Amino acid sequence: MIDPVAIKLGPIAIHWYALIIMTGVALAVYLASKEGPKKKISADDVTDFILVAFPLAILGARLYYVIFEWSYYSKHLNEIFAIWNGGLAIYGGLLTGAVVLFTFSYYRMIKPIDFLDIAAPGVMIAQSIGRWGNFVNQEAYGKAVQHLDYLPSFIKKQMYIDVSYRTPTFLYESLWNFLGFLVIMGLRRRPNLLKQGEITAFYLIWYGCGRFVIEGMRTDSLMLMGLRVSQWLSAILVITGVVFVVIRRQKNDIPYYQTK
Repeated sequence: MIDPVAIKLGPIAIHWYALIIMTGVALAVYLASKEGPKKKISADDVTDFILVAFPLAILGARLYYVIFEWSYYSKHLNEIFAIWNGGLAIYGGLLTGAVVLFTFSYYRMIKPIDFLDIAAPGVMIAQSIGRWGNFVNQEAYGKAVQHLDYLPSFIKKQMYIDVSYRTPTFLYESLWNFLGFLVIMGLRRRPNLLKQGEITAFYLIWYGCGRFVIEGMRTDSLMLMGLRVSQWLSAILVITGVVFVVIRRQKNDIPYYQTK
């Protein structure tokens, strides 16, 4: 089992979970900063946004998780803020980040759809990287299986949980998001094929489809009305993305790089 603490300096412990998330965020900021000027969004705008959005998104991700696991946290109040042990719900972070983005865009007089377009690829790769934090913390896994001989030994060992090997759903989602990142970056190199907002729509459809399937394999999902909460939300993302593309194409709307 991998030690979840990466660095210990006296009483201060820096966890792998935090380092992995920060790596993903740093890469996302870099990618958005490089793409932003093409849509008249400065690198300073991206940096200012992340300084506000990141802590609030972490708070939103944790709040989302705690609400749906309140039966446990109501009896363990001292663990509510122990995010280094995991328990950050991606959808909580995405919803919070979206609210901050629209608010930030309003005050900076930036079109939210342009900001979303430059952010989507970075979010995709950050999610791919972030899933390895779940790997270290031994969470976001699936049902017990006989063996994992098709995987490298370090993954196989870490997926031995509660006297059984577990389906590495964290890995499936990480690979799915990485593939989506490659596709989305390829599409962005051919902007004449795209309308404004369609990079965002691609993200919604791609991530939603993958998450819907992979969530069905997990055994630690948050539930709502007998179904997995993330599957409900994934379906909403896919439908939203498809409807957006259909409407944009019917309107023959403005090209990807045209901001007015």
